[in-house]
Amino acid sequence: MHCSGEPKMKKTVSKFQVQDLLPIGMTLVVLGIALAYGLQVMGDVKSDMTADTAEYNATGDAITGVAKLPAKLPTIVTVIVAAVIIGILVTYLAGRFMR
Repeated sequence: MHCSGEPKMKKTVSKFQVQDLLPIGMTLVVLGIALAYGLQVMGDVKSDMTADTAEYNATGDAITGVAKLPAKLPTIVTVIVAAVIIGILVTYLAGRFMR
């Protein structure tokens, strides 16, 4: 205990390994495949509908909505990579200068 009566904080060493990124990468791959096949199925369903019906329009709107997510995947990946790099730098610099 410190003089003030508070318990002393224990320092821990944080280690980062590239293997820690594997789950993130696999999630992005599965997401991309699922969206691609989902859009293909939705396109097939739309082609089975009669034009100018509510179902046809709803399927078209759903395809438009779902198609916007894959367009954002490059931005999402860029943010994830930037967060990982910033985390590594902060951990490295904190360990180097806080000794």
